[in-house]
Amino acid sequence: MRLTREPVDAGGGAGRLFLPGLRGVGQMGLITGLSLLMMPFQLTPRRWHEVVRQMYLMGIKSLPVITIVGMFTGMVLGLQIGLELRRYNQEVFIGAGVMLSSLREMGPFMTGLILAACMGSSMAAQIGTMTVNDEVAALETMSINPVRYLVAPRMTAMVLMTPVLSFYACILSVIGGGVVAVTQLSVPFHQYMKVAMDSAATYDLYVGLLKALLFGILITGISCYEGFSTRQGAVGVGRATRSSVIKSFVFILIVGYIITRLFYDL
Repeated sequence: MRLTREPVDAGGGAGRLFLPGLRGVGQMGLITGLSLLMMPFQLTPRRWHEVVRQMYLMGIKSLPVITIVGMFTGMVLGLQIGLELRRYNQEVFIGAGVMLSSLREMGPFMTGLILAACMGSSMAAQIGTMTVNDEVAALETMSINPVRYLVAPRMTAMVLMTPVLSFYACILSVIGGGVVAVTQLSVPFHQYMKVAMDSAATYDLYVGLLKALLFGILITGISCYEGFSTRQGAVGVGRATRSSVIKSFVFILIVGYIITRLFYDL
């Protein structure tokens, strides 16, 4: 009978825990990089129809949700900012708070969350279903690159549409804040818009559009990677869909903070 215990291999346990995650990040980065490199080839007449179809799904189909979310995000921002400013009799500056918050953070952030929930889950489910049905393996058998055929059109459409949708969400957010300013804070709409436009800077717009662009790239890369990694049939498709949304949300939060920290030094 042995009285001594075997030493615990803590390093090996940590390696087994983190190595699969690091491998997944590397594979996701490879898929994302290859699809970005293949984007120029998607603008040819032979492939353009698929890009347009993806743009329609990501843009037009997402407009109702983005419209509602953008409008009410601006109304919530306007209400909370206006209530605080009214304590100091400065509610006339509500337009500046809503405009800057929308351009820098809320417009790209809300757009990224909506696209991750709507389009990211759809991409993961579609590619995941193709993977478990051996359709991706069939493409490889026919010497068709799955990244070029499946990921690159989606990446191209997402890169083109996310800045546009983010700017659209910002406009609606400012309008929603204006509704609150007029109806609840007695601030004339023309004065609200003047303060909002005076506070806005081209720099803030560019930073917001950069965030939206990076969010779109992250959503597509994560969702397609989860789709290619799907196993175990229908259960695996559901797991990949859920995982793509969760990981997209987490990376959007992390990357959003990093971009803000880099471009707005205290």
